[in-house]
Amino acid sequence: MKSNIRTALLTFLGYKFASSNVGYIKYLLLMSQYPESSWQPNLSGMGMGLSDAQFVVLDIETTGASPFEGSSITEIGAIKVKGGVKLDSFNELINPGSSLPQYITNLTGITDEMLYDKPGISAVLPTFLEFIGEPSESILVAHNSPFDISFLKSAAKSIGITWPNYRTIDTVKFARYVIERFEVANYKLSTLADFVGTSTTPSHRAMKDVESTVEVFHHLIERVAGFEVFTVPDLMNFLKIK
Repeated sequence: MKSNIRTALLTFLGYKFASSNVGYIKYLLLMSQYPESSWQPNLSGMGMGLSDAQFVVLDIETTGASPFEGSSITEIGAIKVKGGVKLDSFNELINPGSSLPQYITNLTGITDEMLYDKPGISAVLPTFLEFIGEPSESILVAHNSPFDISFLKSAAKSIGITWPNYRTIDTVKFARYVIERFEVANYKLSTLADFVGTSTTPSHRAMKDVESTVEVFHHLIERVAGFEVFTVPDLMNFLKIK
């Protein structure tokens, strides 16, 4: 009975996953209290279902820790997903206009030679915004999103573009809400990727990290169903996103 409830609910959401972690205990206990005829959500008048929402999962690499200390973007990676399915992807290396610190090259594997003939942020960012679409079309997702968004906003300002008012989900915050602290050592992307069992290992390159984040995000979407979160407004309220 409990297994049937879980499978049916996830099918409704449009996400299918094989994991069965300890964190589902709360969910199973909650759902087992209701007859099958009563728990199926009715989205009429309740906002867009999560399986119908378009998410753009993104990651950036940079020359340093803060755009307010002169650091710049060197790579943008993003994957557009809907209903657990990849729709499109975006990946560009960016010439920051300065040499990379050695520790950044050591961390990411990105070298000055790789960036020498690449376009600057003024050419890449408008294209990336076209990829994302309007705020009404896409919800952004990133691991430690304040870091990524601060760089993107700073880059937009530097080239005279107003950064659109995108709703943004931070998977660090999301994970803290639905994965118990005893289940993981911390909420780093590498830790969550290992916990979820992602097919891609984070490597401090934008697309690899995005691919891992997509799988982590889908796992979190699966888990949050246990908190009766079925629609975009439900999720925004759950994560306290305005």
